[in-house]
Amino acid sequence: MKRRIFGVETEYGLMCASLNGGVPPLDPEDAAQRLFAQVLATNRSTNTFLANGARLYLDVGAHPEYASAECDSVHDIVCNDRAGDAIFSTMVDVLNEELIQKSIPGKVHLFKNNVDTQGNSFGCHENYLVRRRRDYRARIESLVPFFVSRQILVGAGFIAKDDAGVRYEISQRAHHMWDAVSSASTRARPMINTRDEPHGDAELYRRMHVIVGDSNISDSTSALKIGMTEAVLNCLEDGVRFRQCELADPMLAIREISQDTSGKALVEQANGTRITALEIQVAIYEQVMAHYESAGWLSTLDPTREYVFDLWKRALEGIERGNTDSLATEIDWIAKKRLLKRYQERLGVGLDDPRIARLDLAWHDITRSGLRASLEASGGLKKLVTEDEVTTAMAIPPQTTRAKLRGDFVAAALDSRRDFMADWTNLRLITADGSATVLLKDPFVNADSRVDALMEELDC
Repeated sequence: MKRRIFGVETEYGLMCASLNGGVPPLDPEDAAQRLFAQVLATNRSTNTFLANGARLYLDVGAHPEYASAECDSVHDIVCNDRAGDAIFSTMVDVLNEELIQKSIPGKVHLFKNNVDTQGNSFGCHENYLVRRRRDYRARIESLVPFFVSRQILVGAGFIAKDDAGVRYEISQRAHHMWDAVSSASTRARPMINTRDEPHGDAELYRRMHVIVGDSNISDSTSALKIGMTEAVLNCLEDGVRFRQCELADPMLAIREISQDTSGKALVEQANGTRITALEIQVAIYEQVMAHYESAGWLSTLDPTREYVFDLWKRALEGIERGNTDSLATEIDWIAKKRLLKRYQERLGVGLDDPRIARLDLAWHDITRSGLRASLEASGGLKKLVTEDEVTTAMAIPPQTTRAKLRGDFVAAALDSRRDFMADWTNLRLITADGSATVLLKDPFVNADSRVDALMEELDC
C-alpha cells in the first residue's frame, strides 16, 4: 500500500455576542481584524505559515482559516486538525481578555460549522495527493456516488429551515453543492474541484480537492472521513473499478440523502432504477475490504486506520438495523441529533426554539464556551487523540512529510528574527544581498541538505 499525503482546510464562522443583550459591539469584520492583530504582530501578514507546518490566514468574508500541514497518517491529520482548533481557541481567549480590559461588552465565539444564520456557506476542504494519470477525470467522476452518499457516515448534522418548516438533516454542505466535478470552487461549488494545483511535482502528482465535506467536531468522524476516502483512493489507484453506479442527478441526490436521517433515501440512477445511500456505501465498503484483504493490506494497518475500518463497518450495520444510538458517541450528525432531542424533550420545545438554536451553535463552538470538551470528558464523544498530542501538534510539524522541513525552517527563522517567506513548495530566506530559495517538490521528503544549509545561514 503506497503512502498518501492528505490535509484539511477549515474555514470557521466568527461572531461577537453582546454581553448586555444589545447589538453586538463588534461585527465579524472588526472581530476578525482584532483576532488577526495577534498574527500581524509576529508575522507581518494575515496569511502566514506556522512552525507546525500549517497555514493560518483570514479568508474572504471574515472567515479565519486553518490549512493543516501535509500528513501521511490518519492519526496525524486528526491531531493537526485539532491543533488548528486549539490555536484559534487560544487566540480567541486573548481577544476576549482584551475586550474585558477595554470594557467592550462582547464575547467572541468561533464556530466549526459550514452555514451561518443568514444561510451563507463556508467550507471544509479535503486534499488528497493522487498519482497523475491520463484518465484522472474519469476516475474521479466514478467517485461521485461515493461522495454524494458518504454524508450518512460523516455528516455534521444541520437544522434546516425553509418554507416547508424546520427539520433535522444529515449534512450542512449538501444544499450548497451545485456541480459534481468542476474547476471552479465558489461560482459552481462542485463536490470535487479539478483545478490543477498539485503543490508538488506536477509531472507525478495531482491534488484531489474535495469540497463536499462537512466540518466535523468529533475525532472519530474526522478520522472516518479521511480514512475511508484514503482507502477508496488506494483501491482505485491499485486497479479496482467500483461497481457501476451512475446517478441521474447527483445534485438532487445529495439533497434527498441529507433530508432522510434513516440513511436509506432512494435516489435515481441513470438507468432509471433506484438505490439507497446505504446500498451505495455498503457496496463500496465491501469492495474496499475485499481488495485490502487480497492485497495483504489489512495486516499493515496502524491502530487508527484499524479503528476507521471497524467504525466504517459498525456504522453501516447500525444504519441498516436502524440502531443509530449505538453510534451516538462517534458519528457527528447522530451525536448532535441525540443531544438536541434530549433538550427538546426536557424543555418541551421544537427544533425552531431559540434555545435549541443556541445549543446547536454551542456544539460547533471550538472556544471554551463550546460543548466538545465536556462531552469528551463525560464520554459523550469518543476522543482519539490526547491533549498532549494536540499541544505538540500546535508547535511541531508532522515528522514524516515535507511539513517537517517547512515547520523547522519557520520556527528557526522566527527564533532568529530573520525575514523569510514560505509556502507549500518554497522556503526563502531574505538577506541584505537578496534571497536564497529552496524548492521542495516532493511532499514525501522530510530531510533535505539544501534546507539544512538554509537554516545554517540563519545563524550568520
